[in-house]
Amino acid sequence: MNPLIRTTHLHKTYRKGSAEVHALQGISLDIQEGEFVSIVGRSGSGKSTLLNLIGGLDTATSGRIFIQDKDVTRMKRSELAMHRRNTVGMVFQSFNLIPSRTALENVTLALTFGGVSRRKRKTKATDILSTLGLKERLNHTPGELSGGEAQRVAIARALANQPCILLADEPTGNLDSGTSEEIIQLLQQLNREKNLTILMVTHGEEMVKSVSHRIVKLLDGKIVEQKPSGGTCAI
Repeated sequence: MNPLIRTTHLHKTYRKGSAEVHALQGISLDIQEGEFVSIVGRSGSGKSTLLNLIGGLDTATSGRIFIQDKDVTRMKRSELAMHRRNTVGMVFQSFNLIPSRTALENVTLALTFGGVSRRKRKTKATDILSTLGLKERLNHTPGELSGGEAQRVAIARALANQPCILLADEPTGNLDSGTSEEIIQLLQQLNREKNLTILMVTHGEEMVKSVSHRIVKLLDGKIVEQKPSGGTCAI
């Protein structure tokens, strides 16, 4: 079975003044459809850089990224936009919601960019938010929502155009422990029920042991450990 995501000898080097920063150093990683993989490691290990390259938010210095057998590293700008719009959904620690828009409007905007007709946008956004437990919060702005509710809106927005991959960068980083557990359980539910492939960056390895199928540890831009975890893979 071909992996859904494959990175080969992936390098990313930044310039910081006159110095070079080697954020990734030869990352080769296969992820199968339906896997829930957690990427762990201390700050500066390259976790977020890896996610941003897979998501098409940044470009690799060298190496290749294949998703559904398409080479992301060779995509043109317009192709990368389509990749970010339809193939991957991204969730961030800081939610990145538009403060002046309601929960419904934040999700509807993603559907607009996804080419969904005006007639269908509101119904589809309402359905997604309701499924994630936000039926009573549709018309609230991010400032009127709890942290957990705001992250659920962010997840709904990421899923609006039905991507096959969810990339989550420290999605519980701004949440208390109880709310963090709720978000992790929600991600596990999405993985199990929708066979959604999830790649999540986290510092909280203990929290994700029971839901991840595999834990990949990075150090100084290199994979230093891969181990199966407690989750039951959907594939």
